[in-house]
Amino acid sequence: MKAYVVHKDGKRGIEDIPVALNDYGEYEALVKMLSCGVCNGTDMKIIHSQFKGIDDYPVVLGHEGVGEVVEVSSKVRHLKKGDRVLLPFIGKLPEGYYSAWGAYAEYNVVTDAKSMLEDGLEPEEFALAQSVIPNTVDPVDGAMMITFREVLSTMGIFGFEGGKSLAVLGLGPVGLSFVRFAKLIGMSPIVAMDIDDEKLVLAKELGADFVLNTKGKSITDEVLAILPEGVDFALDAVGVTSFINDGMAIIKPNAKVCVYGISAKMNQEIDWSKNPYNWTLQFNQFPSKKLEGEAHAQIVEWIEQGKLDPKKFVSHVIPFEEMDKAFDMIENKEKMLKMVVTF
Repeated sequence: MKAYVVHKDGKRGIEDIPVALNDYGEYEALVKMLSCGVCNGTDMKIIHSQFKGIDDYPVVLGHEGVGEVVEVSSKVRHLKKGDRVLLPFIGKLPEGYYSAWGAYAEYNVVTDAKSMLEDGLEPEEFALAQSVIPNTVDPVDGAMMITFREVLSTMGIFGFEGGKSLAVLGLGPVGLSFVRFAKLIGMSPIVAMDIDDEKLVLAKELGADFVLNTKGKSITDEVLAILPEGVDFALDAVGVTSFINDGMAIIKPNAKVCVYGISAKMNQEIDWSKNPYNWTLQFNQFPSKKLEGEAHAQIVEWIEQGKLDPKKFVSHVIPFEEMDKAFDMIENKEKMLKMVVTF
């Protein structure tokens, strides 16, 4: 089976690894992969051996996959051949290979969590997010749905709610998703910040009330010029460590600075002179798969209602055979939104 493998020294590429495709559990199904989203944060951290908890290499990379069920095991009752599913992960690997979820591979497996629960068994949490999607959904759109579910579930963790104000720094696919969902749940006003004017135009289209190009400017001054009392939530959606200090200066008393994803640095100094007397700093670096699964129905509903268009968030579709190109683009800091690999 062909899979995208990363070695400890950073060497990466497609390799043919010996995998027994029929070796999976009685509550599992074999999935032929259709697509997988590229995660600029996690994938690159793993490539550079900087992701906490992944120490053994070589690893099979990828965690935002979409596939089609091609075989089901004996106790699978709620999945069938032809179903399209989100979040399949790599099955059993040969000795000497390790899993970094492994969705950049020709075949993965999914677990029938519902059947396990019916039989009194406890599935692993990731299985609760391995959801079926309508076969009418483009696999490229399906990959973007995984990001959508992570973002929507994180909004609940952060406590976002209608009527509250939000400032978002960083308008990649994650930041833009936060903007769109904030609009859909009734948050207001929404301030979107980036250094790319094209992304700011898209943020406005997706629901931002104010857009700010912060290149060479003070985030504090720019936001407070619009909203002198500050915002209820200030969100770093891109991993700019300085935003914790900037965020403290633009929030109301008893408000919150939120950080989504993995920080670019391991250490951070906090300038206490900028914060209100009472405030909260909250990180969410690893989305809850249980909550992600619970967010699935809402994402599907918004897409079917025409309120959410995954294609607006995807800038590049790359064949699996050219996967190196995707990571080269990230290394070279080329302009992009979401990149999706297709098989």
